[in-house]
Amino acid sequence: MQGFFDRFALFIATLGPFGHLPKAPGTWGSLAAVVAAPWLFMPLSFPLRVLVLLLVLAIGTWAANRAEALYGRKDPGSVVVDELLGQWLTLLPFAALAPLELAAGFVLFRIMDILKPWPVRAVERRIPGGLGVMLDDAVAAIPAAGLLWFFIALT
Repeated sequence: MQGFFDRFALFIATLGPFGHLPKAPGTWGSLAAVVAAPWLFMPLSFPLRVLVLLLVLAIGTWAANRAEALYGRKDPGSVVVDELLGQWLTLLPFAALAPLELAAGFVLFRIMDILKPWPVRAVERRIPGGLGVMLDDAVAAIPAAGLLWFFIALT
């Protein structure tokens, strides 16, 4: 039987309904994050965006840890709070983006998150629990942000 804190942790871990949508919950979580970013994340000052990311990392780590315990498996597919962290970290260097640039950031992050090039895969394998769930997406966001910067420079 799940108590309030377990249900709350699952709500955070799955970003409410997004982790429960059929087919590719990580993509749904990323899409929710990129759609929300122009209103909830990008208008903030850079220091506040960093603070928000640190809070998402801390709360997401707790929620992902609880979700792993409740679901009885490592990095359950319905846990998508890590996509929120990764997607917003991809967008961190930018105060505002045009719709095409947001779409490019979404696609670039999803590519890095799915392909998991080194060191993303290493982080996923070596860091256990909720912290590993969160950090592999944070690491995937770094090359995605760099590629987005390059994309913007070319357009």
